[in-house]
Amino acid sequence: MKGMSIIVKKVTQLLSGIIFLYGIYIITHGHLTPGGGFAGGAIIAGAYILLILAFGSDTIKLKNIEKGSSLTESLAIFIVLLLAVLAFFLGSKIFFANYLPKGQLGEIISAGVIPLYNIFIGIEVAAAIITIFLALIIFKEEITK
Repeated sequence: MKGMSIIVKKVTQLLSGIIFLYGIYIITHGHLTPGGGFAGGAIIAGAYILLILAFGSDTIKLKNIEKGSSLTESLAIFIVLLLAVLAFFLGSKIFFANYLPKGQLGEIISAGVIPLYNIFIGIEVAAAIITIFLALIIFKEEITK
């Protein structure tokens, strides 16, 4: 895939950063507003997919990026599991227990460990969606060769 016109590329460059920041906002405010890790991760993946579609798959080495996104996905879900198991070692008898201080209601740091879960779930979801998208592009390119 060669990419699209220069107008589409420039608009994509402008919008993808805004979309990425909005995804981060949704992830970090997931415990205060509707949203969280899954919704924010899907938005972040959409920003990357938009860039790949606008600039084409010829400009990047897709197989290397797919391996990197797959590794990122695995590491993020591993960290989520470590945070969940850490509750056992800190004395809680509940898996996924909220063992950090809660803070002030309505503040960004007000939900204990929940924002950490949101961040790593967001990374995992974004990496998973990007991995699936890249795998589909690689499969299509191998069939057309």
